[in-house]
Amino acid sequence: MPCVADWLNNPFSIVQGIFAQNVPNSDWEKKVTEYFKEKLKENNATNWVPSLNDVPVHYLKPNSLVKFRCMVQDMFDPEFYMGVYETVDPNTNARVLHFGKYRDVAECGPQQEIDLNSSQTVTSERQTFYCVPVPGESAWSVVVLNLQFYAYISASQARVSPSTSYTPSRHKRSYEEDEDMDLHPSKQKEQHMGNGRSGGDIHGCVEPKRLETEASAGHHLISPNCSPPLDLNFPLPGEKGPACLVKVYESWDSFKVNDVLEVYGILSVDPVLSIVNNEESSALDPMECMDTAEEQRVHSPPASLVPRIHVILAQKLQHINPLLPACLNEEESKTFVSNFMSELSPVRAELLGFLTHALLGDSLAAEYLILHLISTVYARRDVLPLGKFTVNLSGCPRNSIFTEHIYRIIQQLVPASYRLQMTIENMNQSRFIPHKDYTANRLVSGVLQLASNTSLVVDETQLEQGQLDTTGVHNVTALGNLITWQKVDYDFSYHQMEFPCNINVLITSEGRSLLPSDCQVHLQPQIIPPNMEEYMNSLLSALLPSVLNKFRIYLSLLRLLDYSISDEVTKAVEEDFVEMRKNDPESITADDLHRTLLVARFLSLSAGQTTLSRERWLRAKQLEALRKGRLQQQKCVNGNEL
Repeated sequence: MPCVADWLNNPFSIVQGIFAQNVPNSDWEKKVTEYFKEKLKENNATNWVPSLNDVPVHYLKPNSLVKFRCMVQDMFDPEFYMGVYETVDPNTNARVLHFGKYRDVAECGPQQEIDLNSSQTVTSERQTFYCVPVPGESAWSVVVLNLQFYAYISASQARVSPSTSYTPSRHKRSYEEDEDMDLHPSKQKEQHMGNGRSGGDIHGCVEPKRLETEASAGHHLISPNCSPPLDLNFPLPGEKGPACLVKVYESWDSFKVNDVLEVYGILSVDPVLSIVNNEESSALDPMECMDTAEEQRVHSPPASLVPRIHVILAQKLQHINPLLPACLNEEESKTFVSNFMSELSPVRAELLGFLTHALLGDSLAAEYLILHLISTVYARRDVLPLGKFTVNLSGCPRNSIFTEHIYRIIQQLVPASYRLQMTIENMNQSRFIPHKDYTANRLVSGVLQLASNTSLVVDETQLEQGQLDTTGVHNVTALGNLITWQKVDYDFSYHQMEFPCNINVLITSEGRSLLPSDCQVHLQPQIIPPNMEEYMNSLLSALLPSVLNKFRIYLSLLRLLDYSISDEVTKAVEEDFVEMRKNDPESITADDLHRTLLVARFLSLSAGQTTLSRERWLRAKQLEALRKGRLQQQKCVNGNEL
């Protein structure tokens, strides 16, 4: 009976055993999948599998089982391979069948040759995805996953021989130390380069050698055999982590670009895969190879920089919060949800208090920020996305560190986020819209290629007077379309292709935003701290890690709940709206009804209620009245400028 070390460290031995027992029947592939699926269900075995997100590739054993949490950035053309092939010994004519699945290079003994004309040869097809780590994944999310991996390793070492694939080179910090680093921006300032994933110690493993596989900017890597730098095609600037070529063998039609996946498969870093990057590749007969040199370089990068994963199991993730069960439909997960929902009220109250302090004592703005953070597109009616709730937080101090700290707080609460500083320079020079490079036959990423439920904070307080060029105009238009229609039109040169998305956009601005929004909330600070940075840092440092984790679970979980309105309440709302129109026909519009219903929806969910009650409807109307009154007051003070 294979031990844990066998199927983890040498999965090919398992595959070979199943293949040998079942050949020539074609169901051996299904049995391999079932075997690993059952193994991963045993005793939290998924935590035992090393993750390419957390462990540098040069610490992982080639051909071992690994996992990778990633976003599909691009899909390459399908490729054919020898699923089954036969080798022959020229001296003895002895023939042996081999499997080619899960391999990049056909295996052949020293005295054997592949018989390309064998009747036993089976040609199969597989799909290659170019995958990157989830853009803007928060440092705390990575820390939690690291701790789960290390905790399982430590607990299992007494029972099972540890994996030889990775041995940490230092003592691990405690959870409290990791959270302490996570909550004190001043401590991680030297390490935190860029707006997305934090580098250095925050990953939970600090090996100097990791720098060998990561660029200083996180976007380009120098291949020893390539003169130009290899662009890893990360959507966000400053991102780090491995890009991978993920080889999918079944059901690839169920996945699409921008899906977030967790894949389990066999790691392939065979040096032979880099041959097309060598100078000798120029000797290839152009009649035998239709790919351009640039396409070869992009589609077959050095395996040491862009490893391959041959997928045995893959699942589309509902969310990427490691504090939540991966699938909420399972029985154990239902117990987790039920237990958490029972203590929802105090968690909401604490979160509201925390955000009120962060927003300088403005409890109304804090209410709307909670509603924004749990909003999600739950359906589409024709082209209209239902459930989007873009908030424009106006009244923010200009060129202040306030908006930076608001983003930092949001970053501590959600699993993935990005702060887009809306300067003239960024608008004119950044690449927002992904476009097709036909020379390299790949999709070149852009800032707006984000995973579902990413929080995008657009900081308009950085905007100065200046001229937008053509790129800048296209970028602002794309941002407006993202907010209004929750879609990004990717540029395929000869045509545009719509990619629907589900991005939570928060706009911070001094006056009313230049961009569209679903709801404008004007900030009314009740306190003006003499030292803003010290004030914001003290808020985070005073927060217990356990409380912060409850906030993180709260915001992620409520997005996943179902919601409905009974016929009785629907009728009452319609009658109420008719009365509102009678009393104030000029200012009450259909847009007001839609927005109030949205506020009522998220207000109900924020209290753990999955149906609308009369009480929540009245509370939603009250919040909207307060918000509108504040805007009217500001309009009277500043004239037409809101």
